[in-house]
Amino acid sequence: MSTPPPRRGEPLRRVLIVGASLAAVHAIEALRQHGYEGEIALVGAEPHLAYDRPPLSKEALRAGPDLAALLLKEPAWYTAQSVDLHLGRPAVALDTLRREVTVEGGLSLAYDGLVIASGSTARAVGDGNRPFRVLRSVADAAALHARLVPGRHLVVIGAGFVGLEVAATAREMGLDVSVVELAPAPLARVLGDEAGAWFTHHHAGNGVDLHFGTSLEYIETGPRGTTLRLRDGTVLQADLVVGGIGATPATDWLAGSGVRLSDGVVCDPSLATSVPGVVAAGDVARWYNALFDESMRIEQWSNAVQQGRRAALTLLGCTDPFVPVPYLWSDQFDAKMRFVGRANAAQDVRTIQLGDASMVTLFGRDGVLRGALCVNAPRQLARYRQAIRDRVAWCDALTPA
Repeated sequence: MSTPPPRRGEPLRRVLIVGASLAAVHAIEALRQHGYEGEIALVGAEPHLAYDRPPLSKEALRAGPDLAALLLKEPAWYTAQSVDLHLGRPAVALDTLRREVTVEGGLSLAYDGLVIASGSTARAVGDGNRPFRVLRSVADAAALHARLVPGRHLVVIGAGFVGLEVAATAREMGLDVSVVELAPAPLARVLGDEAGAWFTHHHAGNGVDLHFGTSLEYIETGPRGTTLRLRDGTVLQADLVVGGIGATPATDWLAGSGVRLSDGVVCDPSLATSVPGVVAAGDVARWYNALFDESMRIEQWSNAVQQGRRAALTLLGCTDPFVPVPYLWSDQFDAKMRFVGRANAAQDVRTIQLGDASMVTLFGRDGVLRGALCVNAPRQLARYRQAIRDRVAWCDALTPA
């Protein structure tokens, strides 16, 4: 008979973290800082220690990634924290009755507290068999950097944050760059039409060839590169094609485990899953955020940091809800975009600052400020972040500070 998972508040003997990620590092740090002295084991699909991913589409792509410089923690840190490392061995199955995770190769690792921090994987374009590259790992960045040669033509499929960052970096490196996006403007589905128009103007002004409101109809690879025919009849001849249409949570290994899944691992407000003794953090976690009255899954750096720490505290018995104001950023050419809160389902949208070099747009719902987009306007950001946390009335948010 298997031993039941420990109840909240009981001491843990062995915590297993799946995913050598930003969330995992902060979960380890929080466990030790809050007095946990038991065993910690870390499973990672890649052969590397956890590293910083935002630079992969920017400076690391431009210069070529330096893994040592990207590491979140030096190897000695893991030794000091007494972490048992299992790298290059992705998790393939979870048995919540036996409290074991099986990794590639057949090894089973026991736990009585589990942190799911397995992140997400790049979404394939089309059938997944086309000659497209993606940018998700340091290996992807190294392979892509080697092919970003000035004068070549890069086509990016998808105008999300990563796709636009790759396009900007490649353009700055001297490549001809085209972007293809099904939506009528970049980021419009996330940040609205006016923001989409601003980023369209910004990329076009920096020489990016933009094709919006269309999609890929036909592709053929030959000795001279790749020919892409778009549904609007446009034909592009590319030396390199990068797919940037988003990511999906890495949950295949959880099939049949009893952990509830729905576009990620479903968690309660404290990041506990449907299985006792199991929590989730980072890109893979979907939880209810009471501040916005919304179930959300966020693929952003600051969220992974905060969730990793909070998930660890939940394992240690904390039941406080996790109610952050989401924060994301994206650097594209000389535009430093910062966003706080949520823009989805906004009933009120107001741009209060607009120019060629800057933009501030506010998003409201149910009479309160819900989100704020600040492009090259850093002083505005902290004010609106606090206002969202305080649920400031929409009309008051529009009043200049």
